[in-house]
Amino acid sequence: QVHLVESGGGLVQAGGSLRLSCAASGSIFSIDAMGWYRQAPGKQRELVADITSFGRANYADSVKGRFTISRDNAKSTVYLEMNSLKSEDTGVYYCNCHRIAGRGFAFNDLWGQGTQVTVSS
Repeated sequence: QVHLVESGGGLVQAGGSLRLSCAASGSIFSIDAMGWYRQAPGKQRELVADITSFGRANYADSVKGRFTISRDNAKSTVYLEMNSLKSEDTGVYYCNCHRIAGRGFAFNDLWGQGTQVTVSS
């Protein structure tokens, strides 16, 4: 069995910073890519950033230069450092593991439960 445990969301003023963490628990063999998506009220879920097992990162244009994604393969954990936050960054942030395999399981996409990020202007 595998679970994604997210943490680090909260309320912050515009211009502030937050750090999100997502740890995959269980007997994990491999995770191709780990990433963060967000969904604002009334909008579709969108990619914020993702990172491959080799460390190649990809960002949405709206967060380039402000957010940094990183991962610790040994801990099956992905982080999202968010700086210079804007009100439009508000939403529920979901952790994603793409092509995750372990003892007794394999998923093309596995999602966390989501963590709320609210940026007040």
